[in-house]
Amino acid sequence: MREVFKTTLAGRDVSVTTNYLAGQADGSALVTYGDTLVLVTAVSLKSKREGLDFLPLTVDYQEKTFAAGKIPGGFFKREARLNEKEILTSRIIDRSIRPLFPQGYVHETQIVATVLSVDAENDSDVAAMLGASAALCMSDIPFKGPIAGVRVGRIDGELVCNPSAEQMEQTDLELFLVGRKIPSAGGEGAFDVNLVMLEGGASEVPEDEVLDAINFGLESMRPAIELQDTLCQSVGKAKRAFEPVEISEELRKRVRDVAYSGLKEAYLEGRKLERYAQRAEVKKKMVEELSADEAGYDPKAGSVFEDLEREIIRNMILVDKRRIDGRSNSDIRTITSEVGILPRVHGSGLFTRGETQALVALTLGTSSDEQRLDFIGGEEMRTFMLHYNFPPYSVGEAKFLRGPGRREIGHGALARKALLPLLPSHEEFPYTIRLVSEILASNGSSSMATVCGGSLALMDAGVPVKDTVAGIAMGLLKEGDDVVILSDILGDEDHAGDMDFKVCGTKKGITALQMDIKVDRLSGDILKDALYQAREGRVFIIGKLNETMTAPREDLSPYAPRITTMVVKQEKIRDVIGTGGKNIRHIISETGVSMNVDDDGTVTIASNDGESSARAVAMVKALTEEPEIGRIYEGTVKKILDFGAFVEILPGTDGLVHISQLDNKRVEKVTDVLSEGDTVRVKVIDIDRGGKIRLSMKDALE
Repeated sequence: MREVFKTTLAGRDVSVTTNYLAGQADGSALVTYGDTLVLVTAVSLKSKREGLDFLPLTVDYQEKTFAAGKIPGGFFKREARLNEKEILTSRIIDRSIRPLFPQGYVHETQIVATVLSVDAENDSDVAAMLGASAALCMSDIPFKGPIAGVRVGRIDGELVCNPSAEQMEQTDLELFLVGRKIPSAGGEGAFDVNLVMLEGGASEVPEDEVLDAINFGLESMRPAIELQDTLCQSVGKAKRAFEPVEISEELRKRVRDVAYSGLKEAYLEGRKLERYAQRAEVKKKMVEELSADEAGYDPKAGSVFEDLEREIIRNMILVDKRRIDGRSNSDIRTITSEVGILPRVHGSGLFTRGETQALVALTLGTSSDEQRLDFIGGEEMRTFMLHYNFPPYSVGEAKFLRGPGRREIGHGALARKALLPLLPSHEEFPYTIRLVSEILASNGSSSMATVCGGSLALMDAGVPVKDTVAGIAMGLLKEGDDVVILSDILGDEDHAGDMDFKVCGTKKGITALQMDIKVDRLSGDILKDALYQAREGRVFIIGKLNETMTAPREDLSPYAPRITTMVVKQEKIRDVIGTGGKNIRHIISETGVSMNVDDDGTVTIASNDGESSARAVAMVKALTEEPEIGRIYEGTVKKILDFGAFVEILPGTDGLVHISQLDNKRVEKVTDVLSEGDTVRVKVIDIDRGGKIRLSMKDALE
């Protein structure tokens, strides 16, 4: 029987309905938040594939266009592959719930969140996060929830939970936080909300203010967590029993005896490929020796080998106080950078940090190059694009080249968010900007290398950015009360750590950040220390970038288009375009420029040739110019009548020269002075209220 559980979130009613839709899923929750409805289902197979040592989890957040009363575009008129927002929301849900499945649970699991109805005030991704947690908690799938997510904005210095789309246009900070219920010492039923995942951007906001926003968001999600407690007590199923892979102590000892010393020596090698080669030799030796034993080789030895690696790395850092490459906890790897290395590209930056290298190329375009994004919440025209590519050779692999995956989309979105607040307004710099980051080598946070290389490419191109932006990847290891925060982490340190977080910004403040936390409890003091250590690293990297370039170039690349903008009256737009686009096509064909006319009357002209641009501007002015009393024009005689002649003084604009105004002396017949097609000088002597123009050749002669 249908049951509805209600509460208030950010001052608005939210409800979760169960036993209503998708009854054959292991868990199903319909979340209603205003007029936004999201159905979330959770299914986990009872059987499992043999040989898996990881959780095969899939999360798909999908927006149905009917939810906003729309029909999909395109030929097939149906939803196709996920768009960028759907991919990013799927990633947020995945990153939040993945660490909360028990160790050893390897059953194929899928979460599907379907947006069925959407309004402009209530976030469908907030509803989807609540639904994912509720569906898992009420099901028999083992899950260490409940969790909840909220969006935090700041308007005029005041923090707002789940701001509307209209409010988001005014905010200088946007964070999406996910928190988890953790029992506290405050008595029965008391709990704290621990940060699980964080993604966001800001306009150079200081660290302390970001921390305030995080704490505000964690407290704001309490009602959503309490609602799920009530729901689970009422309709929750008993969690299914599962048998994690059993690894005997005998096998652990056999692997340790064979591999420990070799692995420890391998992790003293600071260079990635050499370290991986030694590791591969140790693993090969382990397989050979275990296979030669009477007990034979056990496939579970691979999992033990990985556990041993993690143990060695953590002990090196926590006990021996030594990182893999010998750095201190706060040291940054060697940084080098260059600009202008691609001669025909409008701007380029090469950033190398340790064994991570990103080549970022910038292309400038016109408004016709803007990216049109169609979401169910509305259409977005994007004038700044950042595309991140991670080819297999960057990590020494050989694979088929495919389109960008979810990871590439996510990393590109984070880097774009970091650079966006420092860009000039489109009115100030009317170009479409595309950055492409090609990761040439990777060993730790290529997304942050993209931010640094992107900042250099923007300056190299002459884009008037407000400041230099840098990004740094941080890590954390925690054993009891022993906590170590690591700056500029390696890939192996990320794999063995308890928290991965990336912070981008200027010397002034944060522009983007992302956190994934794997430990149950993370105090506010630890988070604060981590953010301030990240700030120190970020400022250091900015100093290195400034050794290469401190400010944008004064001139654009000679290969970049020069854009001229002018504004015409809206009623003159049709004159610029002409019947069937005749006039604008004529201007383009005559001058070779690119040209665009907006609905507000803004005319954009782009060309690599200044003379061509000037000719196009003159032609637009001629089409849109209005006659002025007292001004002299050269016009063409269009029609002769007994009482005078009509002369075209501007394209599509003519006036009457009365026979009395043809000459200083008396004229008997108009044809004695003029013929159709003659070019004459005339002066505007009057324009009446109806717009009729009186011209004089006599006054023009004087």
